[in-house]
Order: sequence, then structure tokens, then C-alpha cells
Amino acid sequence: MRYEIGHAALEDSPFPRADLGRGGLNYHRPISATTGIPMTGRLRRAFIVTQIVAVLLSTQIAQAAEYPTPVEGDFIVPNFQFADGARLPELRIHYLTLGTAQKDAQGKVKNAVIIGHGTGGSGAQFLRAEFAGELFGAGQPLDASRYFIVLIDAIGHGKSAKPSDGLRAKFPQYGYSDMVEAQYRLLTEGLGVNHLRLVMGTSMGGMQTWVWGERHPEFMDALMPLASLPAQISGRNRVWRKTIIDAIRNDPDWSGGNYTEQPPSLSTAASLIFFMGSSPSLRQEQMPTLAKADQVLAENTANARRQQDANDLLYQVSASWDYDPGPGLERIRAPLVAVNFADDLINPPELGILEREIKRVKRGAAFVIPASPQTRGHGTHTIAAVWKQYLIMLLKDTQH
Repeated sequence: MRYEIGHAALEDSPFPRADLGRGGLNYHRPISATTGIPMTGRLRRAFIVTQIVAVLLSTQIAQAAEYPTPVEGDFIVPNFQFADGARLPELRIHYLTLGTAQKDAQGKVKNAVIIGHGTGGSGAQFLRAEFAGELFGAGQPLDASRYFIVLIDAIGHGKSAKPSDGLRAKFPQYGYSDMVEAQYRLLTEGLGVNHLRLVMGTSMGGMQTWVWGERHPEFMDALMPLASLPAQISGRNRVWRKTIIDAIRNDPDWSGGNYTEQPPSLSTAASLIFFMGSSPSLRQEQMPTLAKADQVLAENTANARRQQDANDLLYQVSASWDYDPGPGLERIRAPLVAVNFADDLINPPELGILEREIKRVKRGAAFVIPASPQTRGHGTHTIAAVWKQYLIMLLKDTQH
């Protein structure tokens, strides 16, 4: 299915054309894809979904800019209680910061930004040319000389507390709400941040951005979830996750989490993640023959076995058990711009979930970027050159 771009006819697309307005994002006057007439009545709520301008997608990615060296830190949350009632006497949360927090005359922090990573990732994953090099440098959208950027390793990820630290399968069964609560505790108790200029996230971090907007609606100026849907994990998205969970738990060599070497099921899990995380066209380009496909897949699983842990991955994939922002979307008060990608196998646009649910977010807008040589399926969320114009507009529209 092909989605046309710009103001072309969108007969095959479930998304109406965007009305950007003269000053940036128009949250209140969506345009019908078929008539071009402003929609009113039941569609008066915010609803903007667009295709990116073709010229912009064909532009070469500029040379990445330099940005300040991040500062690393750990914060210990005492006696942390998880959503299921379990407790840890100490919960370690690792983070990186760039820039310096600034306060207004009333003592409110005015320039703090958090960016949440995806399943299996860490805050450090953003320190690459395609992301930090496009956003954090001088004059860029999140210029670290102007913003205080916080990159947090979620519970169970990176250098934060996780099963492989020693508890193995006795580690509490954390969920997305636990991750957001731990991030909130780090910001408010550890870093002295009492307000956020922006909450932003990719994939799992994108889903947690919706959760942030519901749980702490007055805490931020703006929200930007990338590569996510504001709905409970279901359908094919649940199936691939459940397949990983079952493969590990039913593997005799997993031994209830007490293995002495990584079980074979870790390879199965890594293969599924490799399959879902990119686009068919990119994988075909990378693996044009049977032999090449087998080689690339074998290399990927071998790397996973060296770098990952089966218990950690099991917990990471299972963590979406409590994700269900649908019932609380009306609680979101800050302007929200969601960006998805047409070649994302995990969040395919033909499901119609995004355009249906964004209507319930009072100041919400949603954009779907069509497949192109610049997109990478689900992984496009980290290629900032493809979508950063929407971040620029969001920051402009919410500046004080």
C-alpha cells in the first residue's frame, strides 16, 4: 500500500492531509483528505496526520554537529515499590545529562528535556550522529547549550538495575508505569527538576511519553512520542512479544532463570527483534540473496548472544504488560505531537489506531511519514533528519 505525499490525493491512505496553518501546528482545524474542507463537529478535536514533503525527504543528511560531552550519574531510589506491590530496598537508575538546568524567577526549571529509549536500548543509544548530531549541537533543535537534556536508562536496561545484576528471575516484574515513576523520582529527587520543557521518546520510550502525559499532566510543556501507538499491546505486536517470552520461558536451558550460559532461546528472541525492527525494502537491500540473508542473520544473533542476557531481554519484552493509555487520553493537557512511519512493521498505519485515538487528545497532532530511501522502518525513530521539522514546530508552538 502506497501513501502519497504532500497535497496529493490520498485515496489509499487512512490519514487525512495535514493543515499546518500559518504559524506552525494547527491542533484545532484538521482538513479532510477527500474534500479539502475544514472538518468540524465530531472531528473538532485535534487531528493532524500528514506525509512529509518529498523534497525534504530527498535532501542529504547534513554533517552531524558537535555537542557537549555527557555527564554520567546514578541515582538510588530508596524502598521503591512496583505497581504489583513488590519492593526493592534500593533501585539504581543510571542517566546521562547534557547542558545545565535553568530556572525562571519562580524557581521552575524551564529547559529540561527527557528522551526515553526503546526496548533493549539505553540513553547512550542517542549519542550518535543520526540523533544527537542532528539535535544537540549549536543552533540545532535541542541545542545543549540552551537545554538540559536527560537521557535515562529505564529500569532493566543499560546501567540501571536489572535481573542480570544478580536477582535474575527474582527481580520484580516491572512495567512501563514503574519505569515512568522511577524517571519522575530521578528528576524530582535526584536532579531537582520540577518541570519539563519536553518529554520525548522512541518506541518503548514513545509509549512511555503517552504515560507521562497522563500520570503527570501538569509537569511538562510538550510531548513527542515517536514510533508508538496510544493503545494496549495487542494483535501482531503482542504475538511477536509473546513468542519471545514463551521461547525463553519454555527453553529447558533457561532453567528458571538460573542458567550458567545464555540459552538457545536468546538467539530466537534476537532473530524476531531483528525481523520486526526494520523495513522489508531495507532488509532486501542488505540481504539480496539466500546466502547473504543467512549470513547477516547469523551475525546478528551471534552479536546478541555476546551482548545481551536472556533474563534481561525477557523482562524488557514483558514490561509492556501494563501499557494501556487508551482510557486516560483525555487527561493529557500538554500539546502532543506523535510521529509514526508508514514502513513500521510494529506500528503499521493501516491499523487506524493513531488517527482514531489522537482525536481524544485535546491538543494532539499526529503525523505519519511515508516510506522512502531515508526511512528505516521502526528504526526511523532514531534518524532525526527525517522528522525533526515536527520537533522544531512543536517547540516553537509551545515556547513561552
